[in-house]
Parts: sequence; structure tokens; C-alpha cells
Amino acid sequence: MRPPYPSLSPDPDAPLRVAIVTESFLPQVNGVTNSVCRVADHLRSRGHHAIILAPGTGPAVYAGFPVLRLPSVPLPGYRSFALGLPARRLVTAALRAFAPDVLHLASPVLLGGAAVEAARPLALPTVAVYQTDLPGFAARHGVPGADALWPVLRQIHAAVDRTLVPSTATLRALAERGFPRLGLWQRGVDTDRFHPRHRDEDLRRRLAPNGEVLVGYIGRLSRDKRVDLLTHVARLRGARLVVVGDGPERARLRRRIPGAVFVGQRTGEELSRLHASMDVFVHTGADETFCQAIQEALASGVPVVAPAAGGPLDLVEPERTGLLYAPESVRELRVAVGRLVHNGALRRRMAAAARPAVEGRTWEVIGDQLIDHYRSVVAPGQVEVPQMRLHA
Repeated sequence: MRPPYPSLSPDPDAPLRVAIVTESFLPQVNGVTNSVCRVADHLRSRGHHAIILAPGTGPAVYAGFPVLRLPSVPLPGYRSFALGLPARRLVTAALRAFAPDVLHLASPVLLGGAAVEAARPLALPTVAVYQTDLPGFAARHGVPGADALWPVLRQIHAAVDRTLVPSTATLRALAERGFPRLGLWQRGVDTDRFHPRHRDEDLRRRLAPNGEVLVGYIGRLSRDKRVDLLTHVARLRGARLVVVGDGPERARLRRRIPGAVFVGQRTGEELSRLHASMDVFVHTGADETFCQAIQEALASGVPVVAPAAGGPLDLVEPERTGLLYAPESVRELRVAVGRLVHNGALRRRMAAAARPAVEGRTWEVIGDQLIDHYRSVVAPGQVEVPQMRLHA
């Protein structure tokens, strides 16, 4: 394997070779997959080279980059999710063949842990992106001993050159648990794809033929998202709940909320129209390290109601772009959504403030920040990256 990025010093703009190892990828649609896709898109647009190592079956190419598929098993209780296995030999062979300058680990666990071990003898600079609150996810799904995952995650992240986290709340939480070398790297939003101009009055009439206020949930329908709380939102007078997404809780949720509209998983222009056609966006998950759907709602000009925990604390400005509620308080959730449902002036004021709050968070800006992080671990001291470090 050649030395890591020897041309960095004479030419700091030279193309990088990036190996991305992700615990989730297409056809799975979730926050990790979406982020990896955006990273790959940005690397392609900036003239860099990449390979993606991912579990399960699916596309063999993305954004012109090869996707190497690795062994997986179905996740118990969520069989549509491909859980990557620690295929260290395959990862090592792929890294040796591709000869990357830097290794990008997307939400590393089993597969990412194997990649860390493979990178060590190769002296490969490594950036890990902490994106999933795995212990919280496991606890919500009833996995016994979920807290035992913390030492495993800490060991993985202690072995990398930098761990990037998406929110200040996550940064503080990991620092308190002894995770070293933390940096803040948030997420971008496509402000063209998610825009108030996509509001569709015909769609609104179909969703709410009696003129109800449209309250939308867009996301995975699983226990860790606490989607049962939507039953309380659906009971609000004058509101029509629209649920966009799929997951293991969908059938049960449909039985519990017969008056809601379930449209299934949507992407592309359909998703853009749905976002922009809502009057209120509600999120129920309390273990979010970020929450991209909130950014997409704000970019679409829709006020947000979300738990006062994790990523939403950075994204929602209370009383300006939305409302936050105590994560365990059903009453506060109902009151917050009810305020927006029954107060059109408040809704319009927050809607007007929503888009300006995220217009500067484009994927171009965020992607370039990530490339700076790559370069700073490839050639320490040559690239300055503004970052928040609570624990070195």
C-alpha cells in the first residue's frame, strides 16, 4: 500500500481517495444512508475518488463509485435491515486494492469496527461519523443490556483520528463518556429540493378534504422513534395527521390511528411536495443525534414540534421556528402541536422564519467542511478546521 496522500503538502487541492465503510446503504433509506449518499455526491462533484463498502445487497455503483457488498444478516425484530458482519479480511483486501488516503466510517459498529482493525496496520488516517444513538435504539427495541454497547463504541472511536458528531448535545454526551478527539460536523440540506414552492394545494385538498390543519410525521415507523405518541396528536380537534414512511410499526400504528393518512415511504418530488404541503411538522423520536427530517421541514417553510433532546436542540429555535416539548411529556406534545393547529397567525409567523434559519446549511458548505476534516487527519497541522473539542 502506498504512503497516505504524499501529494498533500505541495498541492492541498489534489484529489483525495476516500474509502467509505457504512453500516447501512441503499436500498435501506435512513439517516445514515442519506448522509453517505450526500457525501459520495459531494466527493464526485469535487473531483475526488471513492469506494463504498456496505452490507447486504443493492446497487453496485453509486455516484459513479463502486459499491462493494459485504456479508450481512437480518436485524432481529427489523428483518428488512441488513446488519453488517465484521468481515475484516474482505475489508482489508478492499482497502489494499483501493489504496485510500483516508477512511470514512459511517456510524461504525460491527462492520466499522472491523474496518478500524483493518486500517491500523495500514497506518490509514480515519474519520468516524457518529450518527446513531445505538444504545438508545437498542433500548427502545427491548434489547437487554443496551448500555453494554457503550464500551464497544468507545473502543471503536478511541482508535480513530477524529470522531465527528452532528450536534452539540451529542458532542457533550460522548465527551462525558470518555470519547476522545471529537469534532462537530452537522448536516446539510438541499434547499432546492425542499422549498415552500413545492406546496401543492391539490394534494392538500386530497389529504384534508374538510380543510383540517395538516400535521405531518415523516420518518421511519419503528419503536425507537416513539411513533405511538402520534396517537395523541391525531386526537387534536381540527388536525389531520399525515404519516409518511415505513417500518415495522406501520401496521400496528394504522390500527391505532384509523383517522390518519398513511402514504408509505416517499422519495424525490413526492417527498418534496409532502413536506411543503404540511402546516406543522411533528417529530417524536427522543434519541436523535441530529434529525435530517426537521431540517427538510424547515427548508420547506414548515414550523416544527420536536422533543427538547439531542439534535433538535440545535435545529429548532423555540417560539421562532417551532416548539420543543419535554421528551417524556405527552401533555407538552399535545399542547405544542395544539398551539400551532389552533393559532394560524403563530403558524404563519413560524413558517416565515423556518426557511431562513437553514438557508446557509447547504450540502456544498457542509461537504467542504468534511473534506477539510479529511485533509486535517491526513496531514496534521497543514489544514485548520474550526471544531468544538470538549475532550481531547
